[in-house]
Amino acid sequence: MARKRYIVGIDEVGRGSLAGYLLVAAVIVPSGINLRRRHLPKIKDSKRLTALARGKWLSFVERHPRIKYTLFKASPGTIDGINVTRAANIAATGAVRNLMTKNPATFARANVYLDGGLYLNLKNVKFRTLTRGDEKINAIKLASIIAKVKRDKYMTELHKKYPKYAFDKHKGYGTKKHKRAIKKYGPTKIHRLTFI
Repeated sequence: MARKRYIVGIDEVGRGSLAGYLLVAAVIVPSGINLRRRHLPKIKDSKRLTALARGKWLSFVERHPRIKYTLFKASPGTIDGINVTRAANIAATGAVRNLMTKNPATFARANVYLDGGLYLNLKNVKFRTLTRGDEKINAIKLASIIAKVKRDKYMTELHKKYPKYAFDKHKGYGTKKHKRAIKKYGPTKIHRLTFI
């Protein structure tokens, strides 16, 4: 891809979770932006940052006048109905379509990158899927962080409705505690039945 003035990064969170939706974030950033900030931790993929560090990065993104993002989710029912890979790609396409609609001028001048495993079903958008893109492209790292913070908040809220499952601790992933709760109490309507 020829270098353009903006970079779009797309990543998802929650692919392997047993409960809750899969969430895709698409973020557009100026290509020359300096993301080395003294008051912020070094930018990394969300899995390699603490919750505190991820929160600081999200606050930075939401305050920055030239960084914009959109979110799109795939529900447990959708994941069960069409499989997680197809659901993730539909969510990625939805997130990018929303980003295009809200930021048409900047999107037209952007290179579009997705983390490995994600693809777009948009004929008018050129994009590249990069293996370990969340280690190579800062915009993908930001998308990963945004999606992780937003999804974790959602799962923590679900804990209030389903306290026996401890969603606030494992965020829906298949820990021993979570599996024991499913075995004891059965699945909820936000569990992915094809996963359990």
